[in-house]
Amino acid sequence: MSKTTFLLAFSFLFQLSFSQTSSTYLVYFKDKSNSAYSINKPAEFLSEKSIERRIRQHLSIDASDLPVNTNYVNGIKSTGATVIGKSKWLNGVVVSIDDASALDLIKSLPYVKQLQLLAAPTTQKVPSKFTSYSSSSSASLEEVNSKAMNSDFYNYGNSYKQAHQIGVDCLHNLGFHGEGITVGFLDAGYYFVDTLPAFDSLFANNQILGTYDFVAHNTSVYEDFPHGMATLSCVAGNMPGQLIGTAPKAKFWLLRTEDAGSETLQEETNWLIGAEFADSVGVDVINSSLGYTTFDGGIGNHTYADMDGNTTIVTKAADWAASKGIFVNSSAGNSGGAPWYKITAPADADSILTVGAVDSLGDIVSFSSRGPSFDGRIKPNTAARGYAAVVSSPFGYVEWQSGTSFSSPITAGAVACLWQAHPTATNMQMLMAIEQSASQYFFPDSMMGYGIPNFCIAHIILTDILSVGNLQAQNQWLSVFPNPSTDDFTVCFYSEKKQTIKISLHDISGREIINESKAVNQKNNIFPLPNNDLSDGMYILSITTPEQTYFKKLVKQ
Repeated sequence: MSKTTFLLAFSFLFQLSFSQTSSTYLVYFKDKSNSAYSINKPAEFLSEKSIERRIRQHLSIDASDLPVNTNYVNGIKSTGATVIGKSKWLNGVVVSIDDASALDLIKSLPYVKQLQLLAAPTTQKVPSKFTSYSSSSSASLEEVNSKAMNSDFYNYGNSYKQAHQIGVDCLHNLGFHGEGITVGFLDAGYYFVDTLPAFDSLFANNQILGTYDFVAHNTSVYEDFPHGMATLSCVAGNMPGQLIGTAPKAKFWLLRTEDAGSETLQEETNWLIGAEFADSVGVDVINSSLGYTTFDGGIGNHTYADMDGNTTIVTKAADWAASKGIFVNSSAGNSGGAPWYKITAPADADSILTVGAVDSLGDIVSFSSRGPSFDGRIKPNTAARGYAAVVSSPFGYVEWQSGTSFSSPITAGAVACLWQAHPTATNMQMLMAIEQSASQYFFPDSMMGYGIPNFCIAHIILTDILSVGNLQAQNQWLSVFPNPSTDDFTVCFYSEKKQTIKISLHDISGREIINESKAVNQKNNIFPLPNNDLSDGMYILSITTPEQTYFKKLVKQ
């Protein structure tokens, strides 16, 4: 991809240069035979939190979780190649090679399956790749601060609209702010996060669990490019009256996988290895505001045909992360106004939430990458504020920035709050509820997918989904048809006994429209729910018995 479209611009210039004197390759191994590790002893290679995530979602630990064979790695090193990364999911290593003769030695090793060139030697300067989007000044924000809206819990300042647009302020008011959830960021650097006021509460409350730089291979990330700082502020920012992130009480791992001065396939392997690390330390939610299409020197260029959910390294990595129970959020891409136009990897992954960008009115913006995936799936899945999003600047004040780089973390924070509210949910149940809550769930398109999610409704839907086991145990079941409907709804409620139920209908603002009681028998009880007086839109039906309340989302057309 061109970073002009993804690592968004700031109001100052970073003079970037990139020099690589060696070639890098991905070396695939044939197997994991004679591993020193066993899936029966996962604590030797996974954290307790990572194991708990799998247990909670009924996911097995398998051979893909085992580290690569140490003897194989040592054999690669003996050829003179430098091992700079290991991937257990792909079962291989990333190597740097200065002497071409090492290639033949590696190919001759009996456990080597194949090699893939990631980057060739090059030197380039990139003085202005990051200036395609401008930011508003802090003064512009201050002019309207007095008009900013608040909720019952937070004084959001101008960030209220981006939180309210997806209904996460509702979860905040219910007491869910991300506590107990760990969010991992895969990005290009977190410039001055350790000193900027938007993040001081993170350090005061020990919410930064750790950092790692998979580009420079150290733990120092606070001097690098500020893109990750800005995306992090959408989730973790805490400047009352100016900027409140969507999950300000979550905990965070800050991982640098992107080299802002280059664009090579090696960054996809960095993402892969970063996601594996995130899994191993127990991350619950990954946010990635990165995307890949074409590369320096044309090495490994993708085509739209590769956006099929199964081809690129980074897409496979995103789905692997999802298979381990992590909820993965990805920006759709900023190619909507460019020749590429379509989503960028890993946005095509089939088990993740891909997020497009809308403005404050909920309209799709021109730069947001379009779907569908090459194999015809709905992408992006949803959309959120990506035009004039309120973020932290590198200078301590808040400003407006634009790009799907911000719609994804705004959503990721809401995911963290939703998962806090429903800790027994699986990542796929979460994804289903979020899609079903969205504004155009019944008529998705290739621009916004299922539309703008409403996390307050997703909270209700997820309660409904997680109640299925109880419904089956109690022999009670709620269904409504047709749904959506242009006429009356018909309610079917099965009860195991005679009892009186309470029937309520609310619109999405919470206003109660119907409140009545009804006696039901020990059978399928079928009755109409008149809706001729309802305006077109979304409603929540609830039926309450002495034991439990059941919910159903209804759409009047």
